[in-house]
Formats: sequence, C-alpha cells, structure tokens
Amino acid sequence: MSNRRVFLLALPLLGGCTGLFFQPSRRAYTNLDALKIDFREARFTSADGMRLTGAFFPASTKPAKGTVVHFHGNAENMTSHFLFAYWLVKEGYNLFVFDYRGYGTSEGRPSVSGAVEDGIAALRYARSLPEVDPAKIIVFGQSLGGALAVDALALGGADGVRAIVLESTFSSFRSVARDKLSSLWLTWPLQWPLSFLFSDSLSPMKFVDRLPPVPILFVHGDTDAIVPYGHGKALFDKAHGSKEFWLVPGGGHTEAFTRFRQEYRPKLLEFLRKALAAEEKSQPPPGIEPR
Repeated sequence: MSNRRVFLLALPLLGGCTGLFFQPSRRAYTNLDALKIDFREARFTSADGMRLTGAFFPASTKPAKGTVVHFHGNAENMTSHFLFAYWLVKEGYNLFVFDYRGYGTSEGRPSVSGAVEDGIAALRYARSLPEVDPAKIIVFGQSLGGALAVDALALGGADGVRAIVLESTFSSFRSVARDKLSSLWLTWPLQWPLSFLFSDSLSPMKFVDRLPPVPILFVHGDTDAIVPYGHGKALFDKAHGSKEFWLVPGGGHTEAFTRFRQEYRPKLLEFLRKALAAEEKSQPPPGIEPR
C-alpha cells in the first residue's frame, strides 16, 4: 500500500487531531447525590466566557490541611476521575475537581488552548471558595491533566500553589502522538509526518521550567504503555528547584495511588505534609515584616 493511501486512510482516525488527546463524555459515571457524600456543584466561567462545571468536596476534618485541585485525564469526565483523588478528602484535604470544556456538563468543544484557560479559571475559582485557604493550594494532574496543569501554572495560575503532583504526564503533544501512531499498523509507516499535524506550542516541556518554586513530584510507572516513563523523566530533568521522581516498579498508567495505593498513598501524604510545613516555616511570625 502506498504512503499516500495510508495517509488518507489514517486521517479519519486522527479525528481532527483533537481526538487523540480529548475523548470526552457527557455521561454521568457516578451519581454523587446517591453516594450521600458531602459536596456541592460549582459553576464558573473560563476567560473567554465558556461556562464550566466543577465539584467541591470539603475535607473530613476542620480546618483543612490544604486544597487539592485535580486536573483529570483525557477520557470520560470528572464524575469518574474524581475517584482518583477523593481519598484525600478523608485525609483532611479539600478537593476541587472540574471538567474542561466539552466534558460532562461544561460547555464547548475540547481544545488544548481552551483546556489550559479552563485550568487557570479552575484554580482561580478554587482560591475564591470560603472554605479554602488561598495560600494552601495543591495541584494534582494526571496524564493529559498533568500536561494541562503545567501550562496553566506557568501561564497564570500559580498563585497560592504550595505543591505540584504530576502522575503519568507526557512531555510533548507531538512526541506522545508519535508514540500512539507507532502502535497502530495503519499509521506506523507515517508516524513522523503525521505527528507534525499536532502542535507543540503548548507542550509541557516548554513550560515545566517556569513552574512556581514549590516542591514538585513526578510519578510514573515503569511499564506505562500509554505514556512511557521517559516522558515523565524528561519533564523531571528540565524542572527547577525542589523536585522528586518516583518510578513505580511494575506500574502502568496512573496506578500509583490505586493499584499500588498501600505504598504510595502514605508517601504522597508525607510529601504534602513536608511541602506545606516548609512553606509555613518560611513565613515570618505575626507582626514581623520580612527583610
């Protein structure tokens, strides 16, 4: 089969390019009301006026240790992905989850630039909530959500952020597209030329060294078949400041805090405790101005 024929057959698979990264659903995967847990729905707008949906889960203890803003992955919506982070509520953290445009009941259609703006808007909204200490924000991004979180933090959403957790995050839209294209027999011959259909202008590799100077944790499974761990290591190597890289032996995609939760949930809690404690120590006592 000629390269031209392969190219023409592959175009529908690319779904206008966005389909490789965004696989949204309008379906409600979990009925939060039926779970009888404490939460409230949030409505807020992105910079361009797009109306978005989120959910706020208050910490099980008061006052909250901090507030986790969760950037979810590329498929389904927040009604399934909140389960990756809800366990932190029982550990004393507020949790704010949200849907990018085109997901769940958020308006619009998905795009990388739009989702980054949505992330900035979500961080701004979370800081405004009455139960939230705006100086104790923790960002937890998984897979695509990690990439969007890096961009959102570097481009205006870093106020009050005290720790960043990036799990199974890719370093480049173009390179992870190439990984996916190489896994399909139909697109393997043209993985390089087809990958250039994807813009790298907002790839996290270009922004990871512009993250705020707070502790950053990179988590990646060494058998991740969706986003190979080399992506996470490349981001770690380029990031500045206080940083850690946890390679999860035998771990697949976003499995550290689910399949391997017995080991990695306590470690994450300790990482967050130290990050928040370090920030508190750096603040001057009341009534004393820093020099």
